[in-house]
Amino acid sequence: MNLMEKMNSQEPVAKPGKSMSKGWSFKLLTPLLVFILLVPIAGAFRRCEEKQSRAAFRTSAIKRGDLLITVSATGTVEPEQVIDVGAQVAGQITSFGKDQDGKTVDFGSVVRKGMVLAKIDQSLYAAELDAALSELESGKANLQQCEADRAVMLAKVGQTEKDWLRAQDIGPSGALARARYDQYHAEYQIAKANLSVSEAAIVQAKAGISRAKAAVRRAERNIGYCTITSPVDGIVIDRRVNIGQTVVASLNAPSLFLLAKNLKRMQIWAAVNEADVCSIHPGHRAVLTVDALPGETFSGKVGKIRLNASMTQNVVVYTVEVDIDNSRGRLLPYLTANVTFQIDKRVNVLLVPNAAFHWQPPRELIDPAGSMAESDPAYAGTERKNSIVWVPIGRNVRPVAVRTGLSDGWMTEIVGDSLKEGRQVIVGLQHDIRKKPKGKHDPANPFMPNLPQPPAGRGGAKRR
Repeated sequence: MNLMEKMNSQEPVAKPGKSMSKGWSFKLLTPLLVFILLVPIAGAFRRCEEKQSRAAFRTSAIKRGDLLITVSATGTVEPEQVIDVGAQVAGQITSFGKDQDGKTVDFGSVVRKGMVLAKIDQSLYAAELDAALSELESGKANLQQCEADRAVMLAKVGQTEKDWLRAQDIGPSGALARARYDQYHAEYQIAKANLSVSEAAIVQAKAGISRAKAAVRRAERNIGYCTITSPVDGIVIDRRVNIGQTVVASLNAPSLFLLAKNLKRMQIWAAVNEADVCSIHPGHRAVLTVDALPGETFSGKVGKIRLNASMTQNVVVYTVEVDIDNSRGRLLPYLTANVTFQIDKRVNVLLVPNAAFHWQPPRELIDPAGSMAESDPAYAGTERKNSIVWVPIGRNVRPVAVRTGLSDGWMTEIVGDSLKEGRQVIVGLQHDIRKKPKGKHDPANPFMPNLPQPPAGRGGAKRR
């Protein structure tokens, strides 16, 4: 190899100044790059850790809204006024009347007051009327005879009185025997007695006439009862007899027709439990729905609370009347109604789920800085325990005392400034973050049984 080849094969020699500058730059940039890479990773780990800590609790935000306190019940749609038209006499139904449209009275017929609904055979009552009229005529004739007898008796009294006066003028003597004198006196007394009898007969005859007139009126009234008329303007809800059917009126009047006076005003007879009836008062608003009209709601007001309670399956139930406007005629009698009574209402108040008041944290999750003493009523389980909610503080929880208002069973109103809108309160655990002893059941699940464990120091059979 010649000199030129040796010179070309030799590596270039680095200059001392440039080599030292590159080494120091690399040593300074390496920690900076490591720091830049570790900061986002550490932040991600921290966020993940905080997220896992928050995910341990099920929380709900305090929000503002309207709270409506209601009581639910089931009832039936009833006409506001129902009239049961019956019969006061016994007999066979011979015919039905006509409604305002000229059609035979039937289910759903609209009738006016005084219209004929049905007629009952009146032949027997007509015979009774004839007999009563005959008795009346006989009584009138008897009265005339009694009055004639009285006139005869008056004449006899006048004659015997004159004879007795003449006998008194003569006196018992040779011209008038004593026996004849006494006879005049006796005839006068008998005539006066007969006059009294005739006057009594007249009174009796007049009483007989009054009795006969009453029998006539009774027979006429019975004949009138054979024609069944509508007592009010209304609609026939039910017709309970047919032509040819015999009705018998004894102690109870048989029911022939059921009339509703006005179907534009209806009532709901709701059965309310004794635990809720004291919360309902006349004038409370009620909203109802019926299964026959899905999607439609009707509103009314409580009219009356009946005091004649009944017992159903050992539960005392009261009937509450709700007045409903049925001008559109959508509600039909005897539909089943689902009624919701609106007891009270709060507008734009802070609301907390009821579950937040019932949740109790494990001891190890309570924040030491905000823990309560065993003697504190809010923690000891006295009357104030339902006024405590728990808020998350990192992995721990802290109690906050609140003053509660109304509750609808799902949400509860809170009063005061102890909690603000949007604050998260704990309603439960997502999962149990505590370390469970091996073989022990989950304390958060009361239905998980304790599993038997093998004795210490011995091998146990494996469970599959």
